Amino acid sequence: MDGGVGRRGPVRRWQLVRAGRDAVPASTRRFMARARQRRMRAVLPWAVMAGVLALAGLVTWGLVGTGLFGVREVRVEGAELVTSVEVRDVAGVPDGTPLARVDLAATAGRIGTLPAVERVDVTRDWPDALVVRVTERTGVAVVPQEGQFVMVDAAGVAFRWLSAPPDGLPVIRVASPGPEDPETRAALVVLAALTPQLRAELVDVTVEGLARITLQLHGARRVVWGDATRGADKARVATALLGREAATIDVSAPDVVTLR
Repeated sequence: MDGGVGRRGPVRRWQLVRAGRDAVPASTRRFMARARQRRMRAVLPWAVMAGVLALAGLVTWGLVGTGLFGVREVRVEGAELVTSVEVRDVAGVPDGTPLARVDLAATAGRIGTLPAVERVDVTRDWPDALVVRVTERTGVAVVPQEGQFVMVDAAGVAFRWLSAPPDGLPVIRVASPGPEDPETRAALVVLAALTPQLRAELVDVTVEGLARITLQLHGARRVVWGDATRGADKARVATALLGREAATIDVSAPDVVTLR
């Protein structure tokens, strides 16, 4: 028997044949194309979102989870009374700490505990630096304490110890200098009221009580000031009487002045 021929005729061999474009009606092709476009439009936003989230996660991991953007430098600006080393030590930010994880407010708070520092601003300088801008206190007077002199600012904060009073700063004598001390505040109020002529003659402001404030002047003269009220009136009257030959000028009641 011939292998290619059976009892009922030749054996048919099947094979797949790719249909041409003409085999599918044009309307069907258009419908299928629109369906694909709809699927692509539906999927595209999700794909974009997934890509964005993946990129954001990668960036966040690089910023926060690695030392790639770690602190390599703490740059200090405006510091004169304190050293850059002191500021860096108090800041307490270890090298390599991810810059994005540094708590700027907490860092500024730690630096602000330095007595000479009045204000602090801490910012990031990418990729690897912290910038610390320091505003230091300005001394307005010195107070004798334990054989030395402590400098105070306009708020009465004691922030610097000196072996001798610097030129140009008046001396105030109070028992316990500080921003909460009433006598310190009273002395600073009196200083702020003085005229340039009184300041030029001033040796010190002595506060023995809130109503017992005295100005010691050059030439063993003194001005009895009384309390810290009516400072402008007292300063005006005392300045006008500086030319008198009195050793004591009492302006504690500026409307009734006494010379002795």
